[in-house]
Parts: sequence; C-alpha cells; structure tokens
Amino acid sequence: MRINKYIASSGFCSRRKADEYVLSGAVKVNGTVITTLGFEIRKRDKVTINDKLIRVDRLDYYKFYKPTGYITTKQDEKGRKTIYDIIPKELRHLNPVGRLDKDSSGLIIMTNDGNLAYELTHPSIKAAKTYLVRVEGVLADTQLKKLSEGIEIEQGKVAYCDYSIIEQTKTETFFEIVLYQGLNRQIRKMFEFLGHPVISLKRIRHANIELTGLKKGQIKPIKPRQIKELKLYLDKIKEK
Repeated sequence: MRINKYIASSGFCSRRKADEYVLSGAVKVNGTVITTLGFEIRKRDKVTINDKLIRVDRLDYYKFYKPTGYITTKQDEKGRKTIYDIIPKELRHLNPVGRLDKDSSGLIIMTNDGNLAYELTHPSIKAAKTYLVRVEGVLADTQLKKLSEGIEIEQGKVAYCDYSIIEQTKTETFFEIVLYQGLNRQIRKMFEFLGHPVISLKRIRHANIELTGLKKGQIKPIKPRQIKELKLYLDKIKEK
C-alpha cells in the first residue's frame, strides 16, 4: 500500500493531508525519513508522523442525520453547537465526509477511513450528492438553464448542478438537486445569485448511501454490503 493511502487508512488524517506530511519530511518508515508519495508500505513496517506511531486499526463507517442548528466541526472557537455535541462519545473518533452548514440538515457519512473520505470529496472523482431544496418564488426558464450551465458564484468558481422540480406553488419551488462539486455553500449561493433564496436544504444521498431509516440527530452503522457497493461505485467513476 502506498504511504499516503496507508496514513489515510489509519484515520490519522485525510489523504491530501498525508501527502503534505510526506512531502514535509515528517513521515518516517522504520526510522528513515520518507518524502516519496509512491513509497510502498509492507505489513511489518513501522510508520511514524512527527515520531508518533501510526496504526491501521479497524475502520468504522456510519451515517448521521444532522439537524439544523449545528455546525460540522469538532470544535468551534465561537462556542456554537457542533455535531459532536450530539454524537455519542464512543463515536467521536469519526470524521465527517464533507460538510453541511448550520442551517442545512441531512446525511453526513462519518468514518475514520481517510482514504474513502478523500475519494468521496475529491473534485476529480465527482461523487454525486443529492439534496431536497425549497426556494422562494418561481424561476424562469432562463434561470433554470443557468443552474445546469453554470453560475460564477465567486471569482473563478463556476457552480453547476442537475435538477428536477418536485413541486411548485405561486410562492415557492421545491427541487431535487444533484451536485458533483464541493464548493462552499454552493446551492445557497447559486439560488441567491438568481434572486431566489433557499428556505430549506436537506441532503438525502451521498453516492449510494441514503438518509433513509434515520431520525434527526441519529447515527447508525453503514452495512458492510453498502460499503462494498460504495467502493465499487467509486471505482467505476475513477475509470471514466
């Protein structure tokens, strides 16, 4: 296994961060500094980061229904409520795969498998994330077209999505939105640009993992069969 993937698989950090540790000279294998990302780790090798031993232990996979009002981080310097205030203590070694902002709810995959988290969030892999989104007003056809063609929400950052309209009234539109990007507050910024602020936003699916079966604030293990299917899903995307 390559050194960066080994570190990420330990849950110590993401694969991207593992790359940084390797390139900075912080990683040693059997006491020797390694700065080559493609270095292969064998079963009996001892890997350290800043002289701390890294172990690949059991990998855990859970799905969590984040309620609104909580931020997706372990600690907040402003004292706001975080998802770790409601996640059981014995599961606080898990890290969120991606984020949902304070006012959004829905599915967050939680794991200590840094390699899987890397693949689910890396922009080149484009794992689909599906949301139910309610916005103010009714969008014109020209505005709807911009959702799929792309909107520059920040300088140099063009956001796009797939969409379908579930329901529409005189004052609101209810969408199913599918993202293949991970830009900060992407959906909210797209609709704000179009003049139709988001009323509510809930993630219901990430890749093949669904929110179904969870109550708000609840966390449950993901079945091994689903993790196997998830990894096959990611492999197929990488082949494209």
